Amino acid sequence: MLESQLTSPAVAAPPASRRARRKPEVLAPAGNLRGLKAAVDYGADAVYCGGKAFGMRSAPKNLSLADFEEGARYAHERGARVYVTLNVLPRNAEVEAMRDYIGQLKDTGIDAMIVTDIGVMMMAHQIAPEVELHVSTQAGVTNYGAAQALYEFGARRVVLAREMDLQAVRDIRARIPDDMDIECFVHGAMCMAFSGRCLFSNYLTGRDGNHGECAQPCRWKYSIVEEKRPGQYYPIEQTKEGAYLFNSQDMCMLDHIDDLIDSGATSLKIEGRSKSAYYIAAMTNAYKTAVNEYMVQRGFESADGTVLRPFHDRVIRPDDPDFQAVADDAIERNADQAFSGVPGEPPTEDDAFSAPAGADSREAAFVSAPAGGSSREAGEGGPSSAPTEDAAARSAGGTQLDELSYKARSARRKSNTREEVLPEGWHHAKCRPAQHVTLPDWLLAEPDKVAHRDYSTGFYYPEHKVTQNTDRSAYFRAWMVVGEVLSWTPDEGGRVTLMSRNKIEPGQHVEFLLPGEAPLAYTVPDTGLRDADGNWVPAINNPAHVFSMPCPREVPVNAAIRSRTKKPTLKAE
Repeated sequence: MLESQLTSPAVAAPPASRRARRKPEVLAPAGNLRGLKAAVDYGADAVYCGGKAFGMRSAPKNLSLADFEEGARYAHERGARVYVTLNVLPRNAEVEAMRDYIGQLKDTGIDAMIVTDIGVMMMAHQIAPEVELHVSTQAGVTNYGAAQALYEFGARRVVLAREMDLQAVRDIRARIPDDMDIECFVHGAMCMAFSGRCLFSNYLTGRDGNHGECAQPCRWKYSIVEEKRPGQYYPIEQTKEGAYLFNSQDMCMLDHIDDLIDSGATSLKIEGRSKSAYYIAAMTNAYKTAVNEYMVQRGFESADGTVLRPFHDRVIRPDDPDFQAVADDAIERNADQAFSGVPGEPPTEDDAFSAPAGADSREAAFVSAPAGGSSREAGEGGPSSAPTEDAAARSAGGTQLDELSYKARSARRKSNTREEVLPEGWHHAKCRPAQHVTLPDWLLAEPDKVAHRDYSTGFYYPEHKVTQNTDRSAYFRAWMVVGEVLSWTPDEGGRVTLMSRNKIEPGQHVEFLLPGEAPLAYTVPDTGLRDADGNWVPAINNPAHVFSMPCPREVPVNAAIRSRTKKPTLKAE
């Protein structure tokens, strides 16, 4: 009975357009219709956003059904797609409301629904079979078996757990269907909980983080108080301000975009549905430009965007003749060393089964070869019933581990040798080598022109894992938006009309954010500033009012005008 209940539903083959992936997708966030349009205008291949219910971000205004219709139409006219988040963990009382909402969403023209709960997945597959199903990072997919099972249940994309390193991405890519997308985070805030699954907010505030209401208590300031000394607060670091214990750094993978795409990521996800339209535009533009550079430098496209050959990642699949022929690289070595707890270079063939330096007898995990040959040879010949001697088992009162127990244990202990982490018969997916994709300096500077915490590369490189900003939770802000373009005219040698956001004065250096290219650097002229009535003004110093100024080069409508702050600040976003 149970087996029949778990039988996966019949899933139609994906349309031909799904099989021919032209290039990696840049996936941008949007908390409202304005953000959606900004993302599309600045190059997003797809935009993900939440509705008025059942999304994991309740703070943004989010989109109504009418907004989804307009947004989908706007995106489709420009070759982009729209995905809707339905990734909360619904309670019993919400199931029927979820069913009704899916029925309403399917007629808005959206392209995909992002889900976590398997019941919601089945419901969406039944109600809206023509809408793609993407599995959220909240589902915690960490292996190819889970991805393959979700594919059989109708999913056409998995958003991998944020804790995966690049080698794990490669291994999953090599063992799932090519028409299943792998979506990976590339930029934005990191959560201190595994794939965002956290009860911290529930405990401290009653706001459910798994229903989009997280109060972010992980970013609060904490001190220690001793039980018998109430009211005496001791900072955890030697500072009177206290400490931010769980305040994770932000992610920035811009300069490593080639490693991620080469490892099999087909969608690059920017975090930030609560961010401003400027943030969305700037980071979408940066990552889209980086992907374009990748496509040109890898030989898939010419500089003008002409397709030279079909896009394909560099991961070697198990059925490729050279699956084991390519030598391992730094990504593979560092991933194994971090997982096994082996410092420095990997063990040689002679010491592959010895204990890591400094390990005591209880943690040594010394393994001798089973009868009939080395453990590697036995594994390649098929399963062996020969028991494996183990120092840790002896110290615990036993003598031997059977092969299954040995492999299971070796995959979860931090004192393994590298050989134990790679049990006999398992082979990492390798990646064909290629030169690093180099990005222009202006592009690498873009992440510092939006509000951010200190950057890291998340968990992709185990040797450089994300850490915490224990001294502050505020965002670092060195640039600010001073205006937004309303129109441009060639009259009088070129003139831009703008909506003021902050002060603009003669001699000030500003930049216009342009889609697909470097920002336009411009110095505000000494004269020529006017208010909405055409009157000359000495400076633009009244926010949310219309002004104009000379600008010889045409700039697009809605382009942000930004300028360095006179003094970098720490400010909440």
